[in-house]
Amino acid sequence: MYAQTLLKPDGRPLTLYSRYPIPEGIAAVSPSNEPVEANPHFRWHPLRGEWVAYASHRQGRTFMPPPEYNPLAATINPKFPTELPPGEYDVAVFDNRFPSMTLQAKNAPANIVETLPAKGICEVVVFTQDPLASLGSLELSHLELLLEVWADRTSVIGSNPEIQYVLPFENRGVEVGVTLHHPHGQIYAYPFVPPVPARMLECQSVYYQKNSSGLLQDLIQKEISDKQRIIYLDEEAIAFVPACARYPYEVWIAPIAPAATFIDLTEKQRQSLAKALKTVTLKYDGLWHRPFPYLMAWFQGPTDGKPHPEAHLHAQFYPPYRSSERLKYLAGTELAAGMFANDALPEEKAKELQAVSVNLS
Repeated sequence: MYAQTLLKPDGRPLTLYSRYPIPEGIAAVSPSNEPVEANPHFRWHPLRGEWVAYASHRQGRTFMPPPEYNPLAATINPKFPTELPPGEYDVAVFDNRFPSMTLQAKNAPANIVETLPAKGICEVVVFTQDPLASLGSLELSHLELLLEVWADRTSVIGSNPEIQYVLPFENRGVEVGVTLHHPHGQIYAYPFVPPVPARMLECQSVYYQKNSSGLLQDLIQKEISDKQRIIYLDEEAIAFVPACARYPYEVWIAPIAPAATFIDLTEKQRQSLAKALKTVTLKYDGLWHRPFPYLMAWFQGPTDGKPHPEAHLHAQFYPPYRSSERLKYLAGTELAAGMFANDALPEEKAKELQAVSVNLS
């Protein structure tokens, strides 16, 4: 992996990554030369026992720009700069211009509930310079690079003592609120472990203390033995519709042997995870022969400097459709009670995905 870090005119860092040496002389660009002056804050939700972020400046963020202006494409006309410079590289990472958290946050306003400056990091990860690409269309070596990029960002961001958890994710499709369709994801880095991964890590920790083995590690072995819901499998990685899926087309991707974070992956694990990732996204798009929307989130161990043998890096895909024309809306029981109701058996949806032929070459 090759990397080059630059500074944008507005003061934000930009890191370019590539499978090949990056030419010298690339100059960082930005849609605006004005420094980002976001000052978000947290408010404590006493009934849920969790923080809520407030970032009113995000009301003005870029929303469905015209096709002729893609802020995530490489700049063509210097008079109308985008977020990325022209040049030879594969992946780009930069600080979000409209962050929900920033390390520069300060002086949270007083309120009847506890408040704190929303200190954290929000990065944009542009997967490729090709605006028409998708994860499924990228070469396996490009996906392996992306996994290395996530590892590097976890290492760089996680070294900051104010950061406790690094969450890479991708929102894909207007159905999940995407406003920029160039293939990209984001990384949110929090000053605490957020509620969802915290709950999963708690369950994993209790299981590990009792069994001296990983909860997801053992669940994966059960899925392999059961054989019904597997979407991809080799010696190093697996993709499957979990027996406990909350969404009809939910899929998990994981290394078979536990790795707490992206940093802990071996080269063979990255190669296999790239194949699993390409397989899943190609099967999604091939299911109804159209781009398939989803939220993809990668869960890993905290970056608190402590060992986390209970943690098992993995991705969870949450697709919003329950059939080709029907969305699965989160409503009363999901949002109010926190208990999901699935209209389809995981085994049935796994068969649909298994039947989609894909070509990894």
